[in-house]
Amino acid sequence: MVSSMHSPSLPARLPSISPISFTLLVVVAAAFLASIGQVAPSPERLAAGAPRMAELVGRMMPPNTDPAFMQRMFWRIVETFQIALVGTVFGVIISLPTAWFAARGISPLGPFRHLVKAIISLFRTVPDLVWALLFVSTLGLGAVAGTMTIVVDTIGFCGRFFAESMEEADKKPQEALQAIGANRVAVLCGAILPDVMPSLINSSLFALEKAVRASVVLGLVGAGGIGQELKVAFDLFQYRNASAIILAIFAIVLVMEFFTDRLRAKFQ
Repeated sequence: MVSSMHSPSLPARLPSISPISFTLLVVVAAAFLASIGQVAPSPERLAAGAPRMAELVGRMMPPNTDPAFMQRMFWRIVETFQIALVGTVFGVIISLPTAWFAARGISPLGPFRHLVKAIISLFRTVPDLVWALLFVSTLGLGAVAGTMTIVVDTIGFCGRFFAESMEEADKKPQEALQAIGANRVAVLCGAILPDVMPSLINSSLFALEKAVRASVVLGLVGAGGIGQELKVAFDLFQYRNASAIILAIFAIVLVMEFFTDRLRAKFQ
């Protein structure tokens, strides 16, 4: 009896690639290699910059611990938290209806949801510093411009993830409410939001953590917070002040990550 068994063919080591994909890979690789010589630091430049970096670090040590400066820095840190917190809360509140209007399958706007989705994409793709410059130019220097920047950035961030969570919500509770004649708002409040609430809280905490880091940088363009104090320190060559501010920023980010991680674990 002749066995009809055949040895199984070995899987290919690499997946097959189309000519278009191969051409794109070659183009990307060529662009990367061409960019190395223009933007990547050379070993000679790194070696020449190392002594200057060491000199700068030496001038930044020890950090300034003058009581008057520490008090001024403390209030700037408080302002940074205020910008991040207020901007995030308002951004999350606005993101909820915005995400509902943009979500596929549940939006009350029908095909016009794409317009809302495009606005969310615009808010997300424009960098924070550009929004900050726009608000500083229109609202003036200070924390208000920073808060408005965080609001817009949060809408761009949370609006997308809120909409995706709403689209992935369990359809059975929604269908049950629709079967008894519930309107769209009742379906949203009674079926969609309770199902996706852990995801919404998780995204909101990420947005708050992101807002704290962003609000630190916004001060560099005059939008308030501790970043504004950092810019002044570098502009006036007060490097000991700058090192103290950098350490304070590092502590702010660590504390915020610790608390958001704890809250995120609690709600999961």
